[in-house]
Amino acid sequence: MSDATPPSKATPAVAFCFLLNQLLDRERWPRERLARFAGQVLELRLPLLAPLHVCVAPDGRIVPGGAEPSAVITLSGIGGSGPLAEELRYLARDLRPDVEEALSRVVGDIAAQRIGDAARSLARWQRDAVLRAGEALADYVIDERKMLVRRSEFAPLAADIARLASALADLEQRIARLD
Repeated sequence: MSDATPPSKATPAVAFCFLLNQLLDRERWPRERLARFAGQVLELRLPLLAPLHVCVAPDGRIVPGGAEPSAVITLSGIGGSGPLAEELRYLARDLRPDVEEALSRVVGDIAAQRIGDAARSLARWQRDAVLRAGEALADYVIDERKMLVRRSEFAPLAADIARLASALADLEQRIARLD
Protein backbone atom coordinates (compact mmCIF):
# COMPACT_ATOMS: atom_id res chain seq x y z
CA MET A 1 0.00 0.00 0.00
CA SER A 2 1.18 3.48 -0.79
CA ASP A 3 1.25 6.32 1.73
CA ALA A 4 0.68 8.85 -1.04
CA THR A 5 -2.50 10.86 -0.75
CA PRO A 6 -4.96 10.45 -3.59
CA PRO A 7 -4.99 13.28 -6.14
CA SER A 8 -7.68 15.93 -5.81
CA LYS A 9 -10.74 15.68 -7.97
CA ALA A 10 -10.79 18.02 -10.95
CA THR A 11 -13.01 20.83 -9.69
CA PRO A 12 -12.96 24.54 -10.57
CA ALA A 13 -11.28 25.26 -7.21
CA VAL A 14 -8.53 22.73 -7.95
CA ALA A 15 -8.01 24.21 -11.41
CA PHE A 16 -7.83 27.75 -9.99
CA CYS A 17 -5.33 26.64 -7.34
CA PHE A 18 -3.20 24.88 -9.95
CA LEU A 19 -3.04 27.95 -12.19
CA LEU A 20 -2.39 30.36 -9.33
CA ASN A 21 0.28 28.12 -7.83
CA GLN A 22 2.03 27.97 -11.21
CA LEU A 23 2.30 31.75 -11.03
CA LEU A 24 3.35 31.74 -7.36
CA ASP A 25 6.01 29.07 -7.98
CA ARG A 26 7.89 31.25 -10.47
CA GLU A 27 9.38 33.34 -7.66
CA ARG A 28 9.80 32.92 -3.92
CA TRP A 29 8.72 36.39 -2.72
CA PRO A 30 4.95 36.07 -3.38
CA ARG A 31 4.77 32.76 -1.48
CA GLU A 32 6.73 34.27 1.42
CA ARG A 33 4.29 37.19 1.56
CA LEU A 34 1.25 34.88 1.46
CA ALA A 35 2.66 32.43 4.04
CA ARG A 36 1.93 35.03 6.75
CA PHE A 37 -1.77 34.45 6.06
CA ALA A 38 -1.69 30.64 6.37
CA GLY A 39 -5.13 29.24 7.13
CA GLN A 40 -7.05 32.25 5.86
CA VAL A 41 -9.68 31.67 3.19
CA LEU A 42 -10.37 33.47 -0.09
CA GLU A 43 -13.65 33.35 -1.93
CA LEU A 44 -13.50 33.48 -5.72
CA ARG A 45 -16.68 34.65 -7.45
CA LEU A 46 -16.77 34.11 -11.20
CA PRO A 47 -19.78 34.39 -13.51
CA LEU A 48 -21.66 31.13 -14.08
CA LEU A 49 -19.81 29.34 -11.25
CA ALA A 50 -20.70 28.81 -7.63
CA PRO A 51 -18.38 30.71 -5.26
CA LEU A 52 -15.06 28.88 -4.79
CA HIS A 53 -13.29 28.80 -1.43
CA VAL A 54 -9.52 28.40 -1.38
CA CYS A 55 -7.13 28.56 1.55
CA VAL A 56 -3.58 29.86 1.98
CA ALA A 57 -1.27 26.98 2.91
CA PRO A 58 1.66 27.39 5.35
CA ASP A 59 4.12 27.40 2.42
CA GLY A 60 2.26 30.32 0.75
CA ARG A 61 0.64 28.20 -1.92
CA ILE A 62 -3.12 28.03 -2.44
CA VAL A 63 -5.18 24.90 -1.73
CA PRO A 64 -8.90 24.21 -2.26
CA GLY A 65 -11.28 24.43 0.67
CA GLY A 66 -11.98 26.60 3.67
CA ALA A 67 -14.94 28.08 5.49
CA GLU A 68 -15.47 31.80 6.17
CA PRO A 69 -13.52 33.96 3.67
CA SER A 70 -11.23 36.81 4.73
CA ALA A 71 -11.33 38.34 1.24
CA VAL A 72 -13.44 38.03 -1.90
CA ILE A 73 -12.01 38.04 -5.43
CA THR A 74 -14.26 38.99 -8.36
CA LEU A 75 -13.58 39.99 -11.94
CA SER A 76 -13.99 43.61 -10.92
CA GLY A 77 -11.46 43.44 -8.08
CA ILE A 78 -10.67 42.28 -4.58
CA GLY A 79 -13.15 42.91 -1.80
CA GLY A 80 -12.44 43.13 1.88
CA SER A 81 -10.63 45.52 4.17
CA GLY A 82 -8.34 43.24 6.17
CA PRO A 83 -4.61 42.65 5.80
CA LEU A 84 -5.14 39.68 3.47
CA ALA A 85 -7.23 41.76 1.06
CA GLU A 86 -4.52 44.45 1.04
CA GLU A 87 -1.85 41.85 0.36
CA LEU A 88 -3.89 40.38 -2.50
CA ARG A 89 -4.28 43.84 -4.03
CA TYR A 90 -0.51 44.29 -3.82
CA LEU A 91 0.15 40.92 -5.44
CA ALA A 92 -2.44 41.53 -8.17
CA ARG A 93 -0.73 44.80 -8.99
CA ASP A 94 2.88 43.54 -8.90
CA LEU A 95 2.76 39.85 -9.81
CA ARG A 96 2.22 39.36 -13.51
CA PRO A 97 2.35 36.09 -15.42
CA ASP A 98 4.95 35.99 -18.19
CA VAL A 99 2.99 34.01 -20.73
CA GLU A 100 5.53 34.61 -23.48
CA GLU A 101 8.32 33.15 -21.33
CA ALA A 102 6.32 29.98 -20.69
CA LEU A 103 5.31 29.77 -24.34
CA SER A 104 8.91 30.23 -25.50
CA ARG A 105 9.84 26.94 -23.81
CA VAL A 106 7.40 25.18 -26.13
CA VAL A 107 7.64 27.04 -29.45
CA GLY A 108 10.85 29.09 -29.15
CA ASP A 109 11.57 32.74 -28.43
CA ILE A 110 10.71 34.29 -31.80
CA ALA A 111 7.44 32.39 -32.22
CA ALA A 112 6.43 33.19 -28.62
CA GLN A 113 7.13 36.90 -29.23
CA ARG A 114 5.05 36.88 -32.40
CA ILE A 115 2.20 35.01 -30.73
CA GLY A 116 2.29 37.53 -27.86
CA ASP A 117 2.25 40.44 -30.31
CA ALA A 118 -0.71 38.88 -32.14
CA ALA A 119 -2.60 38.35 -28.88
CA ARG A 120 -2.01 41.97 -27.79
CA SER A 121 -3.10 43.18 -31.23
CA LEU A 122 -6.27 41.09 -31.02
CA ALA A 123 -7.03 42.48 -27.55
CA ARG A 124 -6.56 46.07 -28.81
CA TRP A 125 -8.81 45.31 -31.80
CA GLN A 126 -11.53 43.88 -29.54
CA ARG A 127 -11.36 46.85 -27.17
CA ASP A 128 -11.55 49.27 -30.13
CA ALA A 129 -14.47 47.33 -31.64
CA VAL A 130 -16.42 47.50 -28.37
CA LEU A 131 -15.80 51.25 -28.07
CA ARG A 132 -16.87 51.88 -31.66
CA ALA A 133 -19.98 49.72 -31.27
CA GLY A 134 -20.93 51.65 -28.12
CA GLU A 135 -20.44 54.98 -29.86
CA ALA A 136 -22.49 53.81 -32.85
CA LEU A 137 -25.29 52.61 -30.58
CA ALA A 138 -25.30 55.92 -28.70
CA ASP A 139 -25.45 57.87 -31.97
CA TYR A 140 -28.29 55.66 -33.22
CA VAL A 141 -30.32 56.04 -30.02
CA ILE A 142 -29.75 59.80 -29.86
CA ASP A 143 -29.79 60.92 -33.49
CA GLU A 144 -31.77 58.30 -35.41
CA ARG A 145 -34.38 57.07 -32.94
CA LYS A 146 -34.54 60.25 -30.83
CA MET A 147 -34.88 58.09 -27.71
CA LEU A 148 -32.29 60.04 -25.73
CA VAL A 149 -31.17 63.66 -25.61
CA ARG A 150 -27.58 64.87 -25.56
CA ARG A 151 -26.51 66.66 -22.39
CA SER A 152 -25.87 69.89 -24.32
CA GLU A 153 -29.46 69.83 -25.64
CA PHE A 154 -30.87 69.01 -22.23
CA ALA A 155 -29.36 72.00 -20.35
CA PRO A 156 -31.57 74.73 -21.97
CA LEU A 157 -34.66 72.57 -21.43
CA ALA A 158 -33.75 72.10 -17.75
CA ALA A 159 -33.30 75.89 -17.36
CA ASP A 160 -36.71 76.52 -18.97
CA ILE A 161 -38.35 73.98 -16.65
CA ALA A 162 -36.72 75.62 -13.61
CA ARG A 163 -38.06 79.06 -14.71
CA LEU A 164 -41.52 77.57 -15.28
CA ALA A 165 -41.47 75.92 -11.83
CA SER A 166 -40.50 79.26 -10.24
CA ALA A 167 -43.29 81.11 -12.11
CA LEU A 168 -45.78 78.43 -11.09
CA ALA A 169 -44.74 78.76 -7.42
CA ASP A 170 -45.19 82.56 -7.64
CA LEU A 171 -48.63 82.09 -9.21
CA GLU A 172 -49.65 79.65 -6.46
CA GLN A 173 -48.60 82.18 -3.79
CA ARG A 174 -50.71 84.93 -5.46
CA ILE A 175 -53.72 82.60 -5.62
CA ALA A 176 -53.24 81.68 -1.96
CA ARG A 177 -53.27 85.40 -1.00
CA LEU A 178 -56.55 85.93 -2.89
CA ASP A 179 -58.33 83.27 -0.80
